[in-house]
Amino acid sequence: MSSHERAGTVATAADLVDVPALITAYYTVHPDPSDPVQQVAFGTSGHRGSALDAAFNDDHIAATSQAICDYRGGQGIGGPLFLGRDTHGLSEPAWATALEVFAANDVRVMIDSQDGYTPTPAVSHAILTYNRGRTTADPGRGDGVVVTPSHNPPRDGGFKYNPPDGGPAGADITGWIQDRANDYLRQELAGVKRIPLARARSADTTASYDYMGTYVADLPNVVDIAAIRSAGVRIGADPLGGASVAYWGAIAEAHGLDLTVVNPLVDPTWRFMTLDWDGKIRMDCSSPSAMASLIGKADQYDIATGNDADSDRHGIVTPDGGLMNPNHFLSVAIDYLYRNRVDWPGTAAVGKTVVSSSIIDRVAASLERQLIEVPVGFKWFVPGLIDGSIAFGGEESAGASFLRRDGSVWTTDKDGIIMALLASEILAVTGTSPSQHYRGLTDEFGAPVYARVDAPATREQKARLKDLSPEQVTATELAGEPITATLTRAPGNDAPIGGLKVCADNGWFAARPSGTEDVYKIYAESFLGDEHLARIQAEARDVVSAALTD
Repeated sequence: MSSHERAGTVATAADLVDVPALITAYYTVHPDPSDPVQQVAFGTSGHRGSALDAAFNDDHIAATSQAICDYRGGQGIGGPLFLGRDTHGLSEPAWATALEVFAANDVRVMIDSQDGYTPTPAVSHAILTYNRGRTTADPGRGDGVVVTPSHNPPRDGGFKYNPPDGGPAGADITGWIQDRANDYLRQELAGVKRIPLARARSADTTASYDYMGTYVADLPNVVDIAAIRSAGVRIGADPLGGASVAYWGAIAEAHGLDLTVVNPLVDPTWRFMTLDWDGKIRMDCSSPSAMASLIGKADQYDIATGNDADSDRHGIVTPDGGLMNPNHFLSVAIDYLYRNRVDWPGTAAVGKTVVSSSIIDRVAASLERQLIEVPVGFKWFVPGLIDGSIAFGGEESAGASFLRRDGSVWTTDKDGIIMALLASEILAVTGTSPSQHYRGLTDEFGAPVYARVDAPATREQKARLKDLSPEQVTATELAGEPITATLTRAPGNDAPIGGLKVCADNGWFAARPSGTEDVYKIYAESFLGDEHLARIQAEARDVVSAALTD
C-alpha cells in the first residue's frame, strides 16, 4: 500500500472533523432500515459507523441498547451492566442514549465514579472482578458495554457488548442483538423504553464504580511493577488522546514509576495527531505514521508506548529499534512470559490468530507449549483465558492479554495497558529491550518478513472466498516449496476462518474478504526474504483467483 504524501505529519485544520456537525447529525439524522449501510451491523468489535453517513446515531444506539436489555432478560442476566466510553466525539452522546434506555429498563448500570473515560480492559476487568465465583447460571452475573470505535477516525462512533465472560461477544450473541436492533429500527423504535438523561443519572438503578482505582491497584498482580520501579525504567506513555489518558498518570503515582504522560491532551478532533498512512487521523498505535511524534522522542525514554482510543491495543517503541512490529513484540512477550511466570499452569497453551507471524509457532515449540491457532477475533481466546488453558492470547493487530501472575484470569478482552507495561518489565528483569530480545529470537528461529496487501474482488467473489473449501485449491507448491496445509478452518478450534490459509515450511499466506471494501486482504510471510515474500504474494493472487473462478 502506498502512503499518503502527508503521512506522519501533524494534522491541519482541513483534516479535522466538524464536531458540532457530527453531534447534530447524531441526534437529527434517522437511518433508512432498508439500506444495509444504515443498519446496525456488529462486526468483530461491535457496531461502528459515522453519524455523518447515517450509520451511527441516536436511533441505532437506542435500538441496540434495548436489544441488549432484551438479550439480558432472555439469558437471565440480572446483575450490573458496566458502562464505559472512550474519547471519540460520538461516544458521549451514545453513552447518554444507552444510559437513558438501560435506566428505563431497570438495568443496574455502573458508571465511572469520576465521570471519566473508561478503557476497554478496565470494563473487562470490572466484569470479571464482579463475577468472580459466580456460575454461568447465576442470575446476578454482570456484563458490560464500551462505547468506542477503537482506533477509527474521529468522525466514527462505536458500541460493543461484553457478556458476563468479560470478552468480546461471540457471533451468536452479536447476531441476535443486531437483528433485534434492526427490528426496532424497522418499527420506528416502537417498544424501546427510554427516560430523560437527568432521570437516568439519578435513578436508583444507576450507581458509580471506581474503574480506574480498581484497575490500577490490581496491576501488580499481572505485571511485575516492583521490578520496573526498582530498575528505574524511564517510561514515556502516549495515550494518543484516548481513554487511558488519566490512567497512566494514576499508574505512575500509585506505583512510584518514572513515567511521563507524553501527550495528556484530549480533543475530539485529535488535532495533535500525525496522519496515518492514508492521510487520515487514526489512533493506530501499531502504525509508524500515526505514532510518528512518539517515535521521534524514543531517545528520551528507555521504553515508550502508545495506546489506541479505547486502550485495547499497544505500540512499543525502543531507542534501539523504534516502533516494534506487533508480531515481533507478541513473540517476545510469549517467550518472556512463559519462561518467567512460574505459577502459570504448566499445560497452558499459546494462543494466536491465523494471520499472526509463524515465528510465534517456532517460539511456542521451543517452549514445549501447545499452540492454539484461531480465526481473527479476540473472542476465540476467551474460554481459554477464563479456565487457564490459554495463558496468552494475541492478534497481529497489536491486541493481546495474558493471565495474572498466579495463573488466574486478568481480562478476557485485549489489554494494551498491561502489554505496554510488560515491555518495561522485560527491560527491568532482563536488562535488554524487547527489540533486542526479538533480534535474539531471529538468530535462533530465522527473521520473517511480513506484509498485508489488498486485491480487488466483487461482492460475489468475497462471498465465495468466505465459503471456500480446501478441495478448491489445486496448487501443490507455494513459492517453490511443497504446500504443507490448506486451511479454511482454524487448526486450533476448527472454527471457519472466513477465507483461506495456505502454508509451506518457510512461508504462508492467508486471504480474507474485506467487510467494508470490494477487496480481499492478503496476509503473507516468508522466512526466506523479501523476494520470496513477493513470490508468495503473487502466487496467493493466482491461487485465490483460480479457486474463485473454478
